Parts: sequence; structure tokens; C-alpha cells
Amino acid sequence: MEKQGSFTQGAILGSLLKFTFPVLLALLLQALYTAVDLMIVGQFSDTSQISAVATGSQLMQTLTSLVTSLAMGITISIGQTLGQKRADRVSHIIMNSLLLFFGLALILTGIVVIFAPQLARLLNAPTQAFDATVAFLQISGAGAIFIVGYNLVGGIFRGLGDSITPLITVAIASVLNILGDLLLVAHFHLGAAGAAAATVFAQSLSLLFFFLLKNKKEETIFDLKEFKKPDFKVIKQIFTLGSPIALQDFLINCSFVIILAIANSLGVVASAGIGVGEKATAFIMLLPLAFMQSMAAFVAQNVGARQHLRAKKALFYGMGCAFLIAVIMAYICFFHGDLLARIFTHEQAVIQATQLYMRSYAFDVLLTAIFFCFVGYFNGYGKTRFVMIQGLIGALLFRIPLSFLFSSLPHADLFTLGMATPASSLVQVLLCFGYYLYLQKQNVIDLKG
Repeated sequence: MEKQGSFTQGAILGSLLKFTFPVLLALLLQALYTAVDLMIVGQFSDTSQISAVATGSQLMQTLTSLVTSLAMGITISIGQTLGQKRADRVSHIIMNSLLLFFGLALILTGIVVIFAPQLARLLNAPTQAFDATVAFLQISGAGAIFIVGYNLVGGIFRGLGDSITPLITVAIASVLNILGDLLLVAHFHLGAAGAAAATVFAQSLSLLFFFLLKNKKEETIFDLKEFKKPDFKVIKQIFTLGSPIALQDFLINCSFVIILAIANSLGVVASAGIGVGEKATAFIMLLPLAFMQSMAAFVAQNVGARQHLRAKKALFYGMGCAFLIAVIMAYICFFHGDLLARIFTHEQAVIQATQLYMRSYAFDVLLTAIFFCFVGYFNGYGKTRFVMIQGLIGALLFRIPLSFLFSSLPHADLFTLGMATPASSLVQVLLCFGYYLYLQKQNVIDLKG
């Protein structure tokens, strides 16, 4: 096993930021290559194709988030194992995680490919965009094994304290996806179907390059000797840690799918507007996401090493840094949403609809700077059931009901609809603060280190 990053020694803020920066870059590139699909389709296709990519990619993002969240179980398991100075167990964990995620890939492929028309109807895809949405889903679903493997790499290496390898993997996929979009969408005018094919192609080649690179370097983390027979105890541990996070993120993303479906009922312009808005705000939300993923890996290692005070300091350092930058992001989101929207489309009606929707995210980005750091902290401690519970409360009891309520108000627009998101985030911030204070009071977390 090669030497990996250790978070149990040295300056806390420096170590956290050094690890977070490549994670942020990887998320930026990932958001870029998913946004490129909509951007190029928006410039070389009509509104129906924009709507198809917006609707189809929202569902695929939900499924991808399910995989990424479940992979957090691997990150936590590896991080705590390294903190316990048991590096010899890491290859065993990794090889059993491959078995779990291969099965997941097969299930996702079957569901999306077979039930693409039903899923498009469930998403309330506009009539003009229905066939294109189905094509986008079927092509994306056929490449589910590459989507799963691509996101699995990130979960494994973040647990190892290595945020550079996922960055390289994403960078390769980003370049290939842009080239694929330019060829299939801009040149051959294949619209949504071409965008889906470019993404699958990019992720498959990125995975191939990754394994060739690691094999050339003679890395030992993928040790076939550990794959003699499945260790269901390890698989259960990964699933137990990751499934609450996955269920929470899945339902949260489902709530955004429902918001999209509500917007779809308002017409193709609203559908395209909210789709472009989601792509644009994805960039705004990268910072809290980066801190959440980094916090989980950082805290997991320190929990394994029983460095609880160090984990606590990392939480508040992360919150402070994330919130300061979130103020700038909120300003951009509220006052300059139209400029970001123009990157994706030239249609004025869609730009105006997008600008309205993005203004609501100005409030949400401030809240998530705090909320996501809490989530990463609790994940690192293995408190994934609470993470699931607060996520379910936010999505099921607040975001979804408020979306229907706000959309039914007189003169409701996409800003009104979008305000359901920060309202639910505020509830989740309060729940996280309450749970943190509860753990302190119950001495569940040893804050004396």
C-alpha cells in the first residue's frame, strides 16, 4: 500500500484546505462537464432539446448522487481504518466494495433502460421534449456501469486521503466530454441523445485511463488476492454506513425532481429555465459540497485515531472558510444570475426564467455553507442515521410540501417556487445545531480529545 495522506497530525486548517482544494477542483470539473451538455445543446439545438437534457440529467444526477452517497460508506470505512493504523485492511475493504457497486450498476442499468418512457412521464416531461428525454435516459442508463465506477473511484481515494487521483479522473472525463459534445451535438446535431452519448463515452475512457495509469505505477490498492470470496461483513459495514446517506441524498434529489416536474407543468420555457438554473447554481454550490466531502474524510481519520478535539476544530474552521466565500457566491447568484444563464442559452425568455429561480439560491448557499460542514462532520463520526433523518425531514416535510404550496400562490413564479429550498435548508441547519449540542450534552463525542 502506498503512503496516503494523514489528517491526524499537523496544522488543521492547512491540512483541511490542502485536501479540500483538489476536491473543489474535481467538483468544478464535474459540474463543468455536465453543464457543457446543456450549454452546447442550448447553443446548437432548440428549446425542446434543452428541456430534454434538463429533465433527463436531473434524474441521472439523482441516481449518480445515490451512488456517490453510498460510496461515502467506503470513504468512512477506509478513513477510520487508516486512523486505527490498520492499513493492511484497506485493500480488503476496496475489493469488496467493487462487488457491491457492480451489483448496483446492473440494477440501475435495467431500471433506466427498460423504464425510460415511464420515468419521462413521471418527470412530466413536456410533450415536445418527451421523445428526446427518453433517448437521453436510455443512452445514459446503458452506461450506468461507467457512471458507477467513475464515482466509486472518488469515494475510495478520498478515504485514502488522496484528492488528486479523483481530480485527474474528472479532468480526463471533462476534456473528453467537451470533445464528444462538439462532435455529436455541434457537428452532427444529435441534440440530447448526442449529449448523453458523449457523457457515457467520456466516463468510460476516463476509467480506462485511470486503471492503466494505476497498473503502470504498480499500485496495490486493487489487490485481486483479496477477491477470493465476498466478505459480507465488510459489505454490510459499507452498506450500513452509506445507505442512510444515499437514501437521504436520493430523496433530496427526488424533491428537486418534483420541483422540476412542477416547473414542467408550467410549460417548456419554465422547464428549460429551471433546468438551466440548476446547472448554473450547481457551480455556486460546489464549495459547501467540497467541504462536506473533505470534512467526512478528515473527521473519519481523526475519529479512528481518537483525535476528537481535532475533529471539532476542523468543523468550525471549515464552517468559517465556507461561509466567507458563500457570501460572495450569494451576491453573484442574486444579482448576476442572468449573466450565468447566458452561458447556457441565448433565448431571452429562458434567461429571465433562470434569473428568477437563481435568486432563491442566494439564500440557500449561505445556509448550506454551515449545513454541509455539519453533514460531513457527522458522516465522519458514522452518525449517518441522523444525517438521513434530518435530510428526510427537510425534503419530505418541508421542501416538497412548500414547493406545491408556493407554486399555488397567486402570481407564483420560479423565484417563489425556488424559495422552498432555502426554507428547508434553514430547518436542517437548526436540526444539525440541535443534534451537535445533544451529542455534547450526552458526552457521545469526547470533546477533550
